[in-house]
Amino acid sequence: MKRSLATLILLASVAHAEPKRVAVDDPAPTSVEPVDAAPTTTASTQKPRRFYFRVGGVHVAPLASSREMELADVDGAASLAIQNGPIAGSGATITSATVPGAIVGYVLPWAKRRFSIEAVLGIPFKVHFQATGTLATESIAPTALGIPTGVGPLGSELGEASAIPIVATLVFAPLGVDRRIAPLVGIGPAVLFATNGKITNPTLTEVSQPDFDISPAPGIVLQGGLDVAIYGRIKARLDIKYIAGMLARATVQHVQVRTPGLPLFDTVEVGTAKMSVWVNPLVVQLGIGADF
Repeated sequence: MKRSLATLILLASVAHAEPKRVAVDDPAPTSVEPVDAAPTTTASTQKPRRFYFRVGGVHVAPLASSREMELADVDGAASLAIQNGPIAGSGATITSATVPGAIVGYVLPWAKRRFSIEAVLGIPFKVHFQATGTLATESIAPTALGIPTGVGPLGSELGEASAIPIVATLVFAPLGVDRRIAPLVGIGPAVLFATNGKITNPTLTEVSQPDFDISPAPGIVLQGGLDVAIYGRIKARLDIKYIAGMLARATVQHVQVRTPGLPLFDTVEVGTAKMSVWVNPLVVQLGIGADF
């Protein structure tokens, strides 16, 4: 009887002790927290993308206007037909061009990555100078002392040159560069260099090839555009730039023309012609590329 009573007391003690052991030893509530915290730590250490490029096509459309062409250094027999100074009603313009091009940029690490520096890269492209107004439709030297010279109108063709534009802008993305659609505005300097200038007008090249020089033309760039995310780091760009204040000054020297109407002069050296053309191009660019 005593042994049975002792056995019952021992079993009751074990039944009371087991719940306490399970509650103390159970590690479940604390084992989940490290698993949830790991992704947050990884995401916060990712480096933002700084460099980017967009490759595509560039259309350059000069919104050109010009001053009247001026003659200088007129001497000898040419002074019988023409004088130094502007040719009334004359002008010149520059044709459009479409070429491959690229935008390269760097996102600045300040101001929540809303500012970037961009440059436009492209191959040299050919531009054509054309005569307008009386320079194209009327003779620059119709008579000499009342005698017809036989020099006809020049027509529209003047010359050509290889253009090399250098464009850089400071770009601002109001909504940030990491949006799916990111509007952009920018401003910066530009310079147009023209090389390998050549007069191609048949009247001006019939006797000899004149010298054709074009000075560098600086300007101010105003920019607007959109960056659109396509997939991952791949993005497309629509970009429009207007370059204001770009004045190209061209000089044509050693111009000789044939004068079939003058019996005493087979050819006459005209002198120097000077052109000032406001180029002010509108540059439209479409491209696709990546951030990295």
